[in-house]
Amino acid sequence: MLSFLHSADWQIGKPYARVQDPDKRAKLRQVRIAAIDQIGQCAKEQAAAFLLVAGDLFDSPTPSSSDISAVCQALGRLSCPVLVIPGNHDHGAPGSVWHQRFFQEECQRRAPNLQVLLSREPLVLEQAIVLPCPLLRRTDSQDPTAWVRSIDWASLPSDRPRLLLAHGSIHGFGSDDLDADEENPTSAQNQLRLDAGLLEQLDYVALGDWHGLKQVHAKAWYSGTPEPDRFPRHDAYRDGVVLAVRAERGSLPKVTPLATAMLQWHATAVRLSSDAELERFEAQLQTLLGDEPGQHLLLLEESGSLSLEGHRRYDALIERLEAQLLRLKRRGRCAQAPDPIELKALSQRPSDPLIANVAHRLQSELADSALLEERRELLQLALAELHRCAGE
Repeated sequence: MLSFLHSADWQIGKPYARVQDPDKRAKLRQVRIAAIDQIGQCAKEQAAAFLLVAGDLFDSPTPSSSDISAVCQALGRLSCPVLVIPGNHDHGAPGSVWHQRFFQEECQRRAPNLQVLLSREPLVLEQAIVLPCPLLRRTDSQDPTAWVRSIDWASLPSDRPRLLLAHGSIHGFGSDDLDADEENPTSAQNQLRLDAGLLEQLDYVALGDWHGLKQVHAKAWYSGTPEPDRFPRHDAYRDGVVLAVRAERGSLPKVTPLATAMLQWHATAVRLSSDAELERFEAQLQTLLGDEPGQHLLLLEESGSLSLEGHRRYDALIERLEAQLLRLKRRGRCAQAPDPIELKALSQRPSDPLIANVAHRLQSELADSALLEERRELLQLALAELHRCAGE
């Protein structure tokens, strides 16, 4: 029984352009490199014969020299060989990182255990046969696994498991199965065809490209990325793992996900209509984020409406979250509308007739049911600003 690890989509050097704070961007980038040590610990615990990386080790075909050095140094600390194929982000075209002198020298100096598989031909190892399907350009209209169908299987050793290593999407799965969103679009290129005849000859298929954990066949898995890089779309979504695989010739593999993530990506929805609900939401956030919000990223789906004073508290909470979290992404909107007590305090001010008059006019226009939503939001904002000024 062969024991090895399967990972993919490290995307070292990912820029995180939507994170505004440069210090937070730097931490997110550094954590992706630190995840390699997490994988190394798993390799020791599993006594892994080797690690397969199914593409996109780097986020770009031309990563920075500092990222190259950091990756080679981290890989060199692993206790096992590392076999890598290029993916669509770090494809193997001429001029890409894999052909650069600096990478080759750093690899030789710091990571002699790293082997980049750029040729579509069987790699016969003592413990297994690896069938690499590297991407030699960013997008390929041809099936990267097509070459495997021309193999003379009888010419290969029959006593060791056959492992296919590929990067791309699987024929027969719709867009709903992909881990895509507006920040991570899908591609119709690099389509892999894993038909029954091919799978019959294989013992395990190590896939990369989808960033969530996914089993697509009894023998074929996407490992997902070892450090999450997107918000989950549903409760069953899982990433932040490496796969520990036990395989032998002619048997179904045994696959165990092992946690490697250091940061937590959350998605939560809130609908607010009262101060009491705002207090419950604050308690919910405390339970979700604990005492280390700096280790979390949050997608917040907002809806509902609060009083002017309630919305002031809500704005203060959002300001704290934006400061503490590595990233706060907001969708939707929590509107603000004065409650009767606030309206009375603004519109009945004998000592300040100007504020009272403005408040009355704003309130009158808001009562128009045919008011455009954009205009309504502007009037509500004006009332909130008036409430703040009156309080001061």
